[in-house]
This record gives sequence, C-alpha cells and structure tokens, in this order.
Amino acid sequence: MSENAFDLVIIGGGPGGYVAAIRAAQLGMSVACVEKRGTLGGTCLNVGCVPSKALLHSSELYEHTAHGLSDHGITVDGVKLDLKGMMGRKDKIVSDFCNGIEFLLKKNKVTYIVGEGKITAAGKVDVKVGKKTQSLTAGKILIATGSEVTPLPGVDIDEQRIVSSTGALALNKVPKKMVVIGGGVIGLELGSVWRRLGAEVEVIEFLDRLVPGMDAELAKTLQRSLKKQGVTFRLSHKVTSAKAGKSNVTMTVEPAAGGDAETVKADVVLVAIGRRPYSKGLGLEELGVKLDGRGCIEVDHAFQSSVPGIYAIGDVITGPMLAHKAEEDGVAAVECMAGQAGHVDYNLVPGIVYTAPEVASIGKSEEQLKEDGVEFAKGKFSFSANSRARANGDSEGFVKILADKTTDRVLGVHMIGADAGEMIHEAAAVMAFGGSAEDIARICHGHPTLSETTKEAALAIGSGTIHA
Repeated sequence: MSENAFDLVIIGGGPGGYVAAIRAAQLGMSVACVEKRGTLGGTCLNVGCVPSKALLHSSELYEHTAHGLSDHGITVDGVKLDLKGMMGRKDKIVSDFCNGIEFLLKKNKVTYIVGEGKITAAGKVDVKVGKKTQSLTAGKILIATGSEVTPLPGVDIDEQRIVSSTGALALNKVPKKMVVIGGGVIGLELGSVWRRLGAEVEVIEFLDRLVPGMDAELAKTLQRSLKKQGVTFRLSHKVTSAKAGKSNVTMTVEPAAGGDAETVKADVVLVAIGRRPYSKGLGLEELGVKLDGRGCIEVDHAFQSSVPGIYAIGDVITGPMLAHKAEEDGVAAVECMAGQAGHVDYNLVPGIVYTAPEVASIGKSEEQLKEDGVEFAKGKFSFSANSRARANGDSEGFVKILADKTTDRVLGVHMIGADAGEMIHEAAAVMAFGGSAEDIARICHGHPTLSETTKEAALAIGSGTIHA
C-alpha cells in the first residue's frame, strides 16, 4: 500500500476513535486516525471527563481539609486555596494523558494525522492540514467525531462569563455566584467543584427533577444531599435569555409551565443542558448517509451506516453519550469489520455522577420497569449500617437492587454513596452473566468493605439483611 492508503481511516481521536484505532491495529489492519483538535483524547480527555475529575478530587480534598478533618480529631489552621496550582495540576494530567495516547498510537503503528477530515466518497477521505489537503484511501471509514455542547436559544456562550463545560474547567478565579443551567451530570459535577471552592451555586432545571433518566429515588437523594452542602435548586424553570456585562450576567428566568418572568444575576453562568452529535463538515448529506431525528448516524448491528464501508460509533450514534460506551463501540465495530462478533449491550453501560456522594446506576430503574409492566422485587441497604462507611465518615446513601420477581434475575442496580462509581462494576459483571440477587447474596464479600452494602441489598430481596 502507498503511504496514503489504509485498511481503515478513523475520523476522530477521542475515546471511541483512538481505542478503535489501537484495536484495529491489533487485528492486523493498517490504520490512520485523523483528529483536528491537535491533541488526542477528544472532549473527554481535553475538556471533559478527565479534567473535571481532577478538579472534583482536588476540590473535595480542599473542602475536607478545611472543614472535615476535625471530625477525625485533626486540626488544621490556615488552609488556603491555590487555584492557579490546582488548575496547573489538572492541565498537567491532561497533557500527560494526551501524550500517552499519542505514544500508544505510535506503539501500535497507527498513523496519526492532525487535520480536519471529510469523506468525499466511499473509501476516500480528504484531510485539510493547514492550507493543504491530503487525500487518503481506505477499505473502510469509521466516524468517531463525538458530540458538542447543545446551545440554548437566547444564551450566547463566550467562555468568559457565560461558559460551557470547557470554560467552567478554566476559570481563573472563584465566582461569588454561579448559576448552572441544567441539572444533569455535567452541571452537577462542575457546580460541585465551584461550590466547594467558595462559590454560591444555584441550579436551574427545566424538568421537575435532577439527572433525568436515572432512578428517581437516586435523583431525590442526590438533590437532598447537594442542598445540605449549600447548592440551591430552581426546578421546573427555564432561562429564556442571558446577557453578559462587565461584572456579571443578567438572566431572564420563567416557570417551565408558564408564568411571570424574573431577573436573576450571577458572576458566571454555566450552560449544561446536554450534548448533541457532532457530524458537520463530514460530507454525510452529499454521500446519502442516513441520520435520525436527533442527528445521530443510523447504523446496523455491525455499526455500518446506510452507505457500505462507512461506519460510526460513540456519541454520533444512538445510546448513552459516555466515553466508556464509545470505547466499547470502537472495539466492537472493528471486530465486526474483522469478521468477529463485536457487540455492546447498552443496558449494561454504567452511568456515574462523580459528585459527593457519588451516584452510579446500571440496568433498569424502578420507573422503567413499571412502565414496561415487569414485576420486580426490591432490596435496599443503607451505608449508615455499613461498618466501613461509618468508620470512614461516609455513611450517606444506599444501594438498591431490582430483580425479576419470578426468576430473581438482577434487572437494575442503583447506588448513591462513597465510591459508588467503583462498586457498580460488581453489578455489571453479575448482570452480564444473567446472575440473580441470590448469586450476589451468596458471594463472600470482604469485611469491612463498602461493597458489603451490595451483598446486604441482595439479601434484602431474599432471606433478609443481616445488619439492619
């Protein structure tokens, strides 16, 4: 093959794209990965999952040092915030990981091209590199361009005072007041960061609840916890306009169901109402690639679009817009290309909110099971009755298991509490193999551990809990 001919060309170097590139190379394909950002890792690594988790952890340490250590008999005086240092640490983590991914592509002999890709025909990708265009030929093309921030009419993001998640990760000072528009995962996580660092935070949400799609009991418990921490909520409301001035932002806020408008002011406004597929500039319309009503590329079971030889994964197709889902899509798609049986069960993709307490969920919620007419049994156990949680001072929250009433097969697991995002994977493994609540209950869990709450929740469905 020539230097511009490949078995597979991937457009997008985020979690889906770079993972697909590595797996395809492992399967013996010649691969090129085209990414216009200039750094690999996509939104997740550059301005999303990774930097936000770095700030969440740093801000939690700051708050715990300033206000929580006295509960453990530790007195600390003169705790100060070095925001520049905190941001510097976050930036270094991002830079190191970006460089690490570039090294992995090189190690696996993947050709990395910095530029903007456009599909001009099946099997052909033109890459704009500066003022020049490089033409690539490919046996197959994989679109992994991810998603972008959903805009809000009447609110123009300038990344200074009216910010998206990108701007919220790079503020150079702590705002006196921050308004978060949207009560989803991104808004609650970044709102938590700045609340811990000293901002007054108010969340304005169009719906009458937080984290839509997650189990309602989790959402209510999370709201109650964040409210105790100082976050205020204005549910069932919408922001119809926002204008940035020199020192603040003035917003018009109305009830979602209609009513009198009021003016709300804040130093910084974070727009976090969701994300939408990013597929512009790829030439899809000219090629006849079919999109659904949400702008997602329609694909078959092997991730192939309506045009043979063109595939898509991650946020540009249906399913949860999560980095780990995109990674699984990428592996499955290239395995299908190689004649293997790649598959992703979207019912078994964990959803996690990295607030404190953490929230983690997998499978069906109570509301979904009721809507589907499925009879189920419920087992629940509180962290307040768990010895490790009490010893750690993290006794807030619970684990809830939902199982089929007849077969006892686990249908959904929902957690809120310390390390829930790590604990949820026990449930994922059990559910992947069609396990029952009794299976979890009969597995020996180490003592004392937080994971014992999962065992006790399973026991609650059967013979009953031991420690409550």
